[in-house]
Amino acid sequence: MEFVTPVEIPSAPGTVTLGSRIMLLGSCFADNIGARLQRGGFDVCVNPFGTLYNPASLSGALSRLADPVPFAAQDCVETGLAGRLVCSWQHHTSFARGSVESFLEYANAALEQAAAYWQGADTLIVTLGTAFVWELVCDGRTVSNCLKRPAAEFRHRRLSVAEILAHLEKIRELAGSRKIIFTVSPVRHVGDGAHQGQLSKASLLLALDSCLSAHPEGACYFPAYELLLDELRDYRFYAADMKHPSEVAVEFIWERFLKAYLPKAELEKVAANEKAARFAAHRPMHQAAE
Repeated sequence: MEFVTPVEIPSAPGTVTLGSRIMLLGSCFADNIGARLQRGGFDVCVNPFGTLYNPASLSGALSRLADPVPFAAQDCVETGLAGRLVCSWQHHTSFARGSVESFLEYANAALEQAAAYWQGADTLIVTLGTAFVWELVCDGRTVSNCLKRPAAEFRHRRLSVAEILAHLEKIRELAGSRKIIFTVSPVRHVGDGAHQGQLSKASLLLALDSCLSAHPEGACYFPAYELLLDELRDYRFYAADMKHPSEVAVEFIWERFLKAYLPKAELEKVAANEKAARFAAHRPMHQAAE
């Protein structure tokens, strides 16, 4: 008897290898997979603008990497965070710093390093989190993060499938000949209600299907969202907030990712690299011990 709905993932060994140079952009699920790729010995660059959630911000981030114009004082915004920290509309709040000077130094160093990495990257992994965007009322720009600013400064809406598709096409164009793995984050976005959250994920999936159907070469879809909802399908595989996947769930999805895309000959090497990373992170119980 089968007690799960199996999710079939087309096998494509060699899509990623230990020799790949991989750029990851997207939601916190991209951070999770990026961390595991690093522990597995892969050469990666993960979210150089911080965690990003919507397709507009993701295509904007990739445009900035392709044409790395440095951030300037006019890009700086005082956040609503404690301490009058400074950030920009293109960054996650993790980039916020105590002054314009320190923010620009940090953001531009990250941009320079990531742009150089992007020039030599051969693989792009994009994780879409939500179809909802926040736009500035003053000029209509989509922001990557509201920076704890007053809600009256923003307009909140869901992108249409056509709008999402346009951003995906831009990402595909900017990627050029690089391999692309698209995925939809399994993290539940329920701030607008359960129904709107499902419409958001459905909009992302419909746009991705159109994009990949039109341009199947060099791009594929990894079903992280479907693995959690269909194969795991239980709240015990969620973290305490009931929105994010648990460590066990992320590990399960990670194993399916490797099985689908990594050459079998490299699986043992990745496992050995992960074991070494865990050992290196281990803190001895008795500091005086050898």
